[in-house]
Amino acid sequence: MEYQFIRDPITGYRVRMSQEHALVGRWLNEELAIADVKQFVQQMDMLGQDQEEIRLEGKEVRLTLSKDEALFEAHTLYQNEVDLSRYEDDFLELDEDGLMAGCGFEDFRALMLDWQAFTQGRR
Repeated sequence: MEYQFIRDPITGYRVRMSQEHALVGRWLNEELAIADVKQFVQQMDMLGQDQEEIRLEGKEVRLTLSKDEALFEAHTLYQNEVDLSRYEDDFLELDEDGLMAGCGFEDFRALMLDWQAFTQGRR
């Protein structure tokens, strides 16, 4: 997984990720508060001991984390009540690329530890 951390004076801390993991970057940038990173990393380390899975429902992205993988899903994937056919005349369609991303637990943990160090000024 490729990523680049950015410290922007206007928007704050940001992460830029490869296209295939863009949803992971969106989750980090928009869903997980910087103040909650340390607590989240501690919660990750408890996986397998206290609980088998962590599920976080964000505003736009759901994270399902197990001791094997991290799965990110945009809520737009589950909007079945919306009749998309009414938008056909506007040439709009639901592009499912970028609405789901996943990675192994160890890769995700390494990302989170790097993000924690970066946001706390240790990197």
